[in-house]
Amino acid sequence: MEAANFDLDRYCQRIGYRGPLAPDLATLAALMRHQLFSVPFENLDVQAGKVVSLIPEEIVDKILVHQRGGYCYEVNGLFAMALRALGIHYQFVAARPMFYPVRRPRTHAAIVAQLDGREWLCDLGFGSHGIRAPIALDDLDREIEQDFDRFRLTKLDERGYLLQALVEQEWLNQYAFDLWPQEWIDFTPANYLNSTHPDTIFVQKLLVVLHHPTGRDTLLGDRLKQEREGRTTTETIAPERLDSVLSARFGLKRA
Repeated sequence: MEAANFDLDRYCQRIGYRGPLAPDLATLAALMRHQLFSVPFENLDVQAGKVVSLIPEEIVDKILVHQRGGYCYEVNGLFAMALRALGIHYQFVAARPMFYPVRRPRTHAAIVAQLDGREWLCDLGFGSHGIRAPIALDDLDREIEQDFDRFRLTKLDERGYLLQALVEQEWLNQYAFDLWPQEWIDFTPANYLNSTHPDTIFVQKLLVVLHHPTGRDTLLGDRLKQEREGRTTTETIAPERLDSVLSARFGLKRA
């Protein structure tokens, strides 16, 4: 994944990262955390009736120049550009969201990075209970603590994995994936579905998520949920307040 207009220094400036840059796990985790805390997951373009662009240069322009966020293909695509610039090997994987009442296609894009002989799940674009740090694919069947969140990775079969999150003392399936490599163009049909199909959450409702060191803010439709240190508060946002909430909480303007 590369774009002619991607610049690693500009990327680090966008996410507020000033630490060392090296092809190692510490840098991988630091960049993931900084991007999660500065680049929101958002579907404003879809809500404006647009098909999200998967052109790498347009993703860079949207997030780095215009200070926007994006959904999984965009934010994970940008992260992949940073990994490539650092010399960290990775592959895209196609994941099947597992929290719907019916079986869904593999519409989610995530990243598996390879470092020091191990493989690490990285994901900056899951709009539900997303991970906040890389998870080793051989770190299985145990509770993994990430700040105030808890996750668990299990094997489904020889190649398949299931990510779960502990939500209100219950392990809930988030998504399943395998290690069959995906090329960037392979996500084009899923992106079009997520941008246009009336059954997708992205078409149905506004969805914006921004992580914080002690939790996350989630705006779903007109409901704003704030999670801090395991405590949750919610409020309904009146239409006339929406623009101010997007600006103050997420640093965004409607498309």
